[in-house]
Amino acid sequence: MNSARLLLFIFFPVITYAQDDLLSQLEKQDSTRSFPVEATFKSTRVVNGQSVETMKKKHLDFRISHRFGRLNSGAYQFFGLDQATMRMGFEYGVTDRLEVGVGRSTSQKVYDFFAKYKLIEQTTGGRTIPVSVTVFGGTGIATVNRELVFQNKLYYTGQVLIARKFGEKLSLQLSPTWLFRNHPEVTGDEKILLALGIGGRYKLSKRVSLNGEYFYTAREKNTVTAPYHDSMSFGVDIETGGHVFQLHFTNSLGMIEKQFIGETSGTWSKGDIHYGFNISRTFSFDKKNKRAAKEKI
Repeated sequence: MNSARLLLFIFFPVITYAQDDLLSQLEKQDSTRSFPVEATFKSTRVVNGQSVETMKKKHLDFRISHRFGRLNSGAYQFFGLDQATMRMGFEYGVTDRLEVGVGRSTSQKVYDFFAKYKLIEQTTGGRTIPVSVTVFGGTGIATVNRELVFQNKLYYTGQVLIARKFGEKLSLQLSPTWLFRNHPEVTGDEKILLALGIGGRYKLSKRVSLNGEYFYTAREKNTVTAPYHDSMSFGVDIETGGHVFQLHFTNSLGMIEKQFIGETSGTWSKGDIHYGFNISRTFSFDKKNKRAAKEKI
C-alpha cells in the first residue's frame, strides 16, 4: 500500500503535466484550424436566381418550378391560378465544388444548360475567409420560334456570386450578371445586358427562412424598345429532410436568367405579381456515405 502511494506521489505530477501539455497542443491546433461556413443558403436558388451553394459530390437534385398567372388577372382566371408555367430541371454534383445542370421550361420552350463552380468558401477559425464566391455559366436554346436560325435561338449567361453568412440567421449575396441574347425577343432591345442582383435569407427557425432578391438591369425602363422591368421576388423556404419547398411571390414569370433578368414585363406597383413555388428533392449516389449512415443506425 505504501509502495502504491509512493508511485502515485512520484508519477502524478508527470501525468498532470502530460495531460496539460496535450490539452494545450489540441487548443493550439484548434486555433489554427479553419472551419467551412455551411448552409449560407438552403438551396441552390435564392428565389429565381442562383445562390452560391453547389450540390454535394454524387448528389442529384430534381427540381420542379411553377409560376402561375398574375394576381391582378381577376376572379375569372382565379387570380392567376388557372394559368401556369413550369420548369423541370436536374442538378448534379460532379465534385463538392462543381455542379452541372439541365432544364426545360414551358415558357418559350427553352432548354437550358449550366455549370457552377465554388471558387472560394467562407471559413472561420485560424484562417478566416469572409465570403464565398461561386462562378456560374449557362446557355440555352429557345425553340418556340421555328423560323429563327439555330444561332439566333441561343443565349448566354455569366455570373459571379458573392455571399456572406452573418451569424446563424442572416445571409446576403451580390450577383453581378452578364447576359447575351443573339436575338432579343423585342426588336430594338440590347443584345448585351448587364445586371446586379441582391439577395438575402433570414432564418426564422431551424427549417424555415424568409428569402428575397432584386435584380437591377442597366438599361432604360418603360421604353418602346425594351418594355421590361427589374425583377423582385420574396418567399419562404421550408426544409423537410430531403425536400426543400420554396413558396414565393414575384413579378417575373420566367425561371431562367434570360427571362427573369432580361424579360420581366410586370411591375409590383400594378399588381403584376405571380405566385410560384419550387420543389427540390435530393438523391444521393454516394455508396460510402450511405453505408456509413446505415452503420450508425
